[in-house]
Amino acid sequence: MIRNVAGAVLALAGATAAVLSPFRAWYDGRHGRDYALDELFTGITEAKADLWWSLLLPFAFAALLTLVGVVLRSRLLVGLAGLVVLGFTVFWMVRVGQYEGSLTVDGDGTGLGDGVANALGGGILLLLGALVMSGRRGRKAREGPEERTGRAGRAWPEEPRAYAAPPGGPGPGPGTGPGPREDPVADPYGAPAGDPRESAAPGSYDPYGSEPTRTFEVPDRERDQGQDGPGPR
Repeated sequence: MIRNVAGAVLALAGATAAVLSPFRAWYDGRHGRDYALDELFTGITEAKADLWWSLLLPFAFAALLTLVGVVLRSRLLVGLAGLVVLGFTVFWMVRVGQYEGSLTVDGDGTGLGDGVANALGGGILLLLGALVMSGRRGRKAREGPEERTGRAGRAWPEEPRAYAAPPGGPGPGPGTGPGPREDPVADPYGAPAGDPRESAAPGSYDPYGSEPTRTFEVPDRERDQGQDGPGPR
């Protein structure tokens, strides 16, 4: 956030300096707004150009790119604006050098003026602003909670955890219950391990809730009568 603000300040300062530079003296006291834009391709003349067809046009376009780049936090647009300003300034210097035979810097105002310095400084500030800005990618990289939380504040499901399996069977998992026990638990009162139905003595209490089993001893006489039939009365 701080880098974007600092870069935006540098970029806006550079765009302002570039837009104001055509209203300053560029060479021999002649302002930049007096140079027609087509003279950069056909040759410098002494004719006075229209305001919106002078060097002001590319610099105004660079200022528009700067505003859009600052709003969108786009380093590419801000850097492109700086290249436009520097490119047209250097191109103008080449054309004026061809027309005048050489370029001079004199203190009496007969050489390069402060308008050229403003244009060059504005282009450099635009490039510095593009370098300082972190851009949209830097902003997304700092959003740590977004890696685990959605835009609506809803947390993503966590990965399933691994559970250690107990000695008697497989551990619990998604959609499965505990495994069967292989080692029966012995009775703390001394009963042997195993099925209590098999180890229970006749007539003892059934721990599963069934009725107690009762046994009756049949006398030998009644058992013999039941086999041979009823005896004589």
